[in-house]
Amino acid sequence: MSEYRSYDYLAGDLALPIDPLAPEFGRVAAYEGGFAPDEIARAEHLLTANVSISLHDHPVRFPHDMANTPAYNRTGRQHTAYEGLAASGLTVVFDNMMDGTATVTGNTPWQWDDVVTDLGMRQADLAHQRDVVVIRTVDDIQAAHAAGKVGLVFGLEASTPIGNDLDKLDVLYGLGIRQLGIAYSDSNGLGAGLTEPNDFGLTKFGRAAVRRMNQLGVAIDVSHSSDLTGIQTAEASDKPVFMTHAGARALWDIPRLKSDDALKAVAAGGGVIGMSAAPHTTISREHPKHSILSVMDHFMYCVDLVGIDHVGFGPDTLYGDHVGLHTTFASLLGAAAATTVDYERVAYVDGLENPTESFHNIAAWLVHNGYSDEDIVKVLGGNILRVLDEVWV
Repeated sequence: MSEYRSYDYLAGDLALPIDPLAPEFGRVAAYEGGFAPDEIARAEHLLTANVSISLHDHPVRFPHDMANTPAYNRTGRQHTAYEGLAASGLTVVFDNMMDGTATVTGNTPWQWDDVVTDLGMRQADLAHQRDVVVIRTVDDIQAAHAAGKVGLVFGLEASTPIGNDLDKLDVLYGLGIRQLGIAYSDSNGLGAGLTEPNDFGLTKFGRAAVRRMNQLGVAIDVSHSSDLTGIQTAEASDKPVFMTHAGARALWDIPRLKSDDALKAVAAGGGVIGMSAAPHTTISREHPKHSILSVMDHFMYCVDLVGIDHVGFGPDTLYGDHVGLHTTFASLLGAAAATTVDYERVAYVDGLENPTESFHNIAAWLVHNGYSDEDIVKVLGGNILRVLDEVWV
C-alpha cells in the first residue's frame, strides 16, 4: 500500500482539505459479535479468496463535522479512503459519488455539470495512484481480484441529471458510469420516486431510457424508485436490474423500504437486492436498535422471499458520521415517513459503520449463523457478478 492520499498530486496548492476529515479507522468502537477465531478465519478466507462486491457504498472521507459537508462538497474533490479500502477485504465497491449532488447549493440538486465535475475530479485523483482501480468491465473485476487491488464502479443514484436527453446516457457511459438509478426519492422524467404520493410508475421516457441503458450495458438500480416504478422497470428491462441498497417493508413499514411485490419483481427478472444499512432504515421489530442484527433480519427475510441467488449487500456506508450526514442533508435525502413502531435512535449502525469493517462482520455473521461456503460466496459477490456478466456488454 502506497502512502498516497487524495489529491497529493496537487502538492498542497489548493490547501485541501478545507476541513479536518473523518478518520478511516477507529471512529467508533469495533463491533463485538462474539465470533470464534475459527469462524473469523473461515470468513476472512471466503471474503478475500473470492470476488466480494459491495453493491452500494460511498468510500470517501467526509468532514469530521458533518455540518461542513456542503462547503467541502463544493470543492468538487471528495477524498477517496485509500487506506480504508485496502483493509476492507472487498474486490469492488459500487460508488455513487453522493448521487451527483457533490457541488449542490440550496435546492438545486442533480445538475449535469456537478456530475461531470464529480466524475472528472475523482478519476483524476485515482489516476495518480495504483492501489484502487476504476472498473468498467467484468474482466476489470477479475483483474483487480487477481492483482489484490480494490476496484470502484462509478454510478449515480438517479438519472435525473440527463433531463429529457437520452444521449446523455451515452455520455455518462463514456465517462465511466456503469450503474444508474431511475429516480432518487423525488420523481423525475423517468418515473416516480419513493416519496411520490401518486405512484405513476415508469414513464414513456423512462421506458426509452431503460432500453438505452440495456443497449449501452449500464446496470439499472431501483432502490429509490417507487414500488410501481421498480416493478415496471424490472418488467421493461431486457436485462436483470439491481435494487442496490434497500430492505423489506414487511419488517419495517417506511417508504424507504420495499414491498414484497417490488422485491419479487427484481428477483423474477434475475436481479439482485442489496441489503442497506443507512441509519434508521433497515430496522426490524426483532432488533429496533439499528445494527448489523437488524440488517440481517432483512437479509434472512429476503432470502426466504426470493431465494439466496437474488440477495447481496449494499450497506450504503461512508467514512464519517452518517447520522450527522442525514441531519445535514435531510431536505435532499427524503427521510422516510414515521413508523408507528418505537425504535431507539443510534449514533451509528453497530457492525456496519464504514466500508472497511462492514464485509468482515457480514462474512463472520454468515459463518457464525451456519451458512454454507457456497451461499456465502454468492451473497458476498457471486450473485452480483452473475448479473454483471449479463448486463455489461
